[in-house]
Amino acid sequence: MNCQECGKKPATLHFTKIVNGEKTEFHICETCAREKGELIPGTAGGFSIHNLLSGLLDFDPASVGGAKQQTLRCEQCGLTYGQFSKLGRFGCSSCYKHFEDRLDPLFKRVHGNVVHVGKVPKRTGGRIQVKREVDALKKQLAQRIEQEEFEQAAEIRDQIRELEKKIAGL
Repeated sequence: MNCQECGKKPATLHFTKIVNGEKTEFHICETCAREKGELIPGTAGGFSIHNLLSGLLDFDPASVGGAKQQTLRCEQCGLTYGQFSKLGRFGCSSCYKHFEDRLDPLFKRVHGNVVHVGKVPKRTGGRIQVKREVDALKKQLAQRIEQEEFEQAAEIRDQIRELEKKIAGL
């Protein structure tokens, strides 16, 4: 595909812009993007994923003053939450554990959910989807039993049995 601006060079940058539900796609070459003043990822003035995460991390309802961000520190590598906010990445694998209570709201804002569901291939999608539904029902069942709502628990148990039969047939 050639650049939509100059029509000569191959388009190497592809932008999708959605405004009020209207989707517009731009396909331009790097030269035209520089002339138009667009930021190009990976270049000196470009925008990185770290900048995006850093911007998202600035919002923390738990610590409005910012002092709490500096005191929360990974015991393994010494990285503070404030440093993590600026860098947009962890210093070590232990940071996940030490900043755990702050990550769920971040993941929810970035991904829309705190549980990774990923893409499912169509040929196996039916079985996986039903298994996910069974897992969700099992959690509901445990809650109903804990709350001593045994009639609702029995209904959920029956739904689980039906779905498990369906899985066996797929």
